[in-house]
Amino acid sequence: MMEKKAILVFLVLTLSLISGQEPEKIDTQKAPWRIHTLFSVECQNYFDWQTVGLMHSYRKAQQPGPITRLLSCTEDERKGYRGMELAPTFEVPSMSRHPKTGDWYPAINKPAGVVHWLKYSKEAENVDWVVILDADMIIRGPIVPWEIGAEKGKPVSAYYGYLIGCDNILAKLHTKHPEFCDKVGGLLAMHIDDLRALAPLWLSKTEEVREDRAHWPTNYTGDIYGTGWISEMYGYSFGAAEVGLRHKINDNLMIYPGYTPREGVEPILMHYGLPFNVGNWSFSKLDHHEDDIVYDCSRLFPEPPYPREITQMESDHNKRRALFLNIECINTMNEGLLLQHAAFKCPKPKWSKYLSFLKSKTFAELSRPKHLTPQSRQMMEIEIHEEVNKEPEKPPPKIEVKIHKEVVNEPEKPHPKIHTIFSTECSSYFDWQTVGLVHSFYKSGQPGNITRLLSCTDEDLKQYKGHDLAPTHYVPSMSRHPLTGDWYPAINKPAAVLHWMNHVKTDAEYIVILDADMIMRGPITPWEFNAGRSRPASTPYDYLIGCDNILAKLHTRHPEACDKVGGVIIMHVDDLRKFALQWLHKTMEVRLDRSHWSKNITGDIYESGWISEMYGYSFGAAELNLRHVISDEILIYPGYVPKPGVNYRVFHYGLEYRVGKWSFDKANWRHTDLVNKCWAKFPDPPDPSSLDQTDNNSLQRDLLSVECATTLNEALRLHHERRKCPDPNTISTPKHDRVNQDRVDETRTNAETRRASAETRTNAETRTSAESRTNADTKTDAETRTNSETRADDEIRTNAEARMAVETTTSTKFGGVDEVQAFRHDEMPKNSSQESSQVETSNGTFTSMRFWIMVLWGVSIFGFLGVMSVMLKGRKGLKKRGKGYKSKRRTTYSGFWDTNGQDRHLRNAETA
Repeated sequence: MMEKKAILVFLVLTLSLISGQEPEKIDTQKAPWRIHTLFSVECQNYFDWQTVGLMHSYRKAQQPGPITRLLSCTEDERKGYRGMELAPTFEVPSMSRHPKTGDWYPAINKPAGVVHWLKYSKEAENVDWVVILDADMIIRGPIVPWEIGAEKGKPVSAYYGYLIGCDNILAKLHTKHPEFCDKVGGLLAMHIDDLRALAPLWLSKTEEVREDRAHWPTNYTGDIYGTGWISEMYGYSFGAAEVGLRHKINDNLMIYPGYTPREGVEPILMHYGLPFNVGNWSFSKLDHHEDDIVYDCSRLFPEPPYPREITQMESDHNKRRALFLNIECINTMNEGLLLQHAAFKCPKPKWSKYLSFLKSKTFAELSRPKHLTPQSRQMMEIEIHEEVNKEPEKPPPKIEVKIHKEVVNEPEKPHPKIHTIFSTECSSYFDWQTVGLVHSFYKSGQPGNITRLLSCTDEDLKQYKGHDLAPTHYVPSMSRHPLTGDWYPAINKPAAVLHWMNHVKTDAEYIVILDADMIMRGPITPWEFNAGRSRPASTPYDYLIGCDNILAKLHTRHPEACDKVGGVIIMHVDDLRKFALQWLHKTMEVRLDRSHWSKNITGDIYESGWISEMYGYSFGAAELNLRHVISDEILIYPGYVPKPGVNYRVFHYGLEYRVGKWSFDKANWRHTDLVNKCWAKFPDPPDPSSLDQTDNNSLQRDLLSVECATTLNEALRLHHERRKCPDPNTISTPKHDRVNQDRVDETRTNAETRRASAETRTNAETRTSAESRTNADTKTDAETRTNSETRADDEIRTNAEARMAVETTTSTKFGGVDEVQAFRHDEMPKNSSQESSQVETSNGTFTSMRFWIMVLWGVSIFGFLGVMSVMLKGRKGLKKRGKGYKSKRRTTYSGFWDTNGQDRHLRNAETA
């Protein structure tokens, strides 16, 4: 017996030396604390072949401690089930059909199985740390909780960024601590005490979210099918938040085959939840949902390309690493199937080149256990602004989701992840643009998440009210350059992008950069517009003539690579990491080059250097030899004639545009607070049915223009509804609220206004005459400004002080002069009117008040005569009493007017 043991030890040592494995590495099973690995499955062929792959990789990777399969089966399934020997198994009652509600939701078996195991398994009494995995995973190296950074009270998990419910009302509804909600899943490594506290809540929160059908839609959960399938994932995050567990989030430990690992990172877990391919070969787990490959002797998954073929196929080192991961995943599963078939006493398979490879030393070397690198251990830095409500305008309706639940219609996509960003400042001007863009983002079906890069000074931020308008990353303002003192707000765009890249770790592969004054009409994706690594996609900005002349030669070593692009940018995240700093530096460089601001060099007709940021982009990209895919089918300016058949994805309303007599120019709304005042909006564009149908080009142009303005107003309406603004048809008018009284007065119908105006003119001809002169003067002033408004707009951009002065003046672009004045003063939308603001405040009460004033006047005269007859003190005394009485009369007049709550508005109108 002793001889047999000695021989066995000798063979183990020999095999370890042959494979190049150090003997002490095999002893990884020994650990200072007890580890137990769990995974959950059901009684189906689909889970059986996944179990074979996971179990084989568990043994091959030398994962410490025992492993248990939590097997959920109905009674009927259990009777015919063939796979009890596939793994160490703990049977748990199936909750696929909920015993109380009857809801069919197999994913609930995962938390239910964990609860059952903790309660009834003897093994659970002898555990310190638990590693929880999904069945569709391949372990590549030991997962040791304390080695990957787990602590008691701080589990380690992978990042699931698409769980947007952690940011919106979903978390607020289902946990008392929404600020603790972490977007995590997949790999879970935690202390057993934490799991005991969490597991019951994991189950109950899953049931709770599953029953909350009102919040299943995509815009709340990120589930693109809106079926509530990821309720279990939210149950975990909400349950963990409820017990106060904060996760250490690591995005390097686990990788999806098909994704490229970061430099220096060695993933120790593969999650094949998404389809992946190598050349013409591909694999998707959903293609094998009913596959009984475990029980079909000698049958394997289709063989992938060999390592030698991949070496010839791909020269880039990191991309080649990704392809090697792809074939390692499927080869490990096939190797597990071979061994499982042998355990089932299947006939020995016929020799083949592929079988020979799986048994070769080459494959053994490629698939030996992987160990953590310093880069793999790095945790994600998630910025949390607890003082800021980060709930988005409306959560996204379509997210590129990595779903990890086993179902035929699982929403899986092979496309890379996308993140959209845009830059703004702390002002009402950017706030309404933000509302419009964020609303259109969610409506467009754009994959991924969106982030607003908000550049503000400390003083502006203290007064700012729009924190909740979008998911936000806060950036120090560079409007006033800290070194040169140059006032140039446009530099905030590259500065904000650089700050975001340096402070936020994103899991997105591509970044889409937009301007705030845009409306999205459809998704902007790298695969549709052919963007790639070192090959960003953008839209043509042909007026950037500096790319062709001395400007490019002065500011880039590669003027031939200067592309005239801007507006919409689609760039690989690795390119953006290298490019962002160049963008900022080149912007400052061009801005300081005042000797070349002239129109014939830059194309800027106002020669103000305002487009320095655009040149900074083009010159920075040229410096890195980033050549753009230029598409004129991404963006259109409202007011331009569209190309036939082109489905433009973005409106850029940077220029004034018109439809008949109606027009829109964003510059006229720079200081109008449309966001914080209930029901404020832009004047409605013409109805599409009223447009001229004779010229198709003009019709299509006008239809797009109407669509842009309508979308902006729709966004504002939904924003006001979310702010729970009172019904505009039932607004109350409390006596103590004079401002509200003014607003209600202004919303009265034109018919009432005209009647009141007529009565006012009848009783106060002198006042009406003065008002007419004031109104005429105002119109003359507005007409003068209209003739030079284009020049004024650009002077605004050149000089901030001039901008403030010009933009506070009245404009006639949206109807009558006084309509715009009243809107900006009281910030309530109205119909267009050519009547003065004084006339609009007139009403029946005003006429009635005139009558009583005349009565009081008469009484005052009789009283005055009485005083005269009694006092008899001479002419001088009478004059003094007359003056005193005049003061008393004014006081009476003013007091009576104040009781009607309208003196403030009238005085404003008189001084206008």
